[in-house]
Amino acid sequence: MQRTLILLKPDAIEKSICGKVIDRFERAGFRIRGCKMIRLSPAVLREHYAHIASKSFYPEVEKFMGSLPVIALVIEGEDIVAKVRDMLGVTDSRKAAPGTIRAELGVDQMVNVAHASDSVETAEMEVKRFFSEAELFSY
Repeated sequence: MQRTLILLKPDAIEKSICGKVIDRFERAGFRIRGCKMIRLSPAVLREHYAHIASKSFYPEVEKFMGSLPVIALVIEGEDIVAKVRDMLGVTDSRKAAPGTIRAELGVDQMVNVAHASDSVETAEMEVKRFFSEAELFSY
């Protein structure tokens, strides 16, 4: 079993669609192992988005991701990293395949409903960045 991190972004919070997204993950058979609403500080955002922090568009990402709280989830399932990314669709919602979460609920490359870990290794780091072991549950 794998775990992955999901961040339901400010657009999901603002549009009140978090339940729709979580429902899709649960209907796919994934288990929620951790869940909390948090406001992301500039320091956490710089760490989380270190791979793009030097890009000219990064200040817009930081402003958007810090504009409202996000809902952080840890979900678990078989081959979950790949399956969640397939369910979400490509990063740019305008190019996402029909039936994917981003195609149905997203707007563009940044306003795209959710962040999801892009590899098993990244998922392990991201889960630790946002959750302590005491905040993760098995049932």
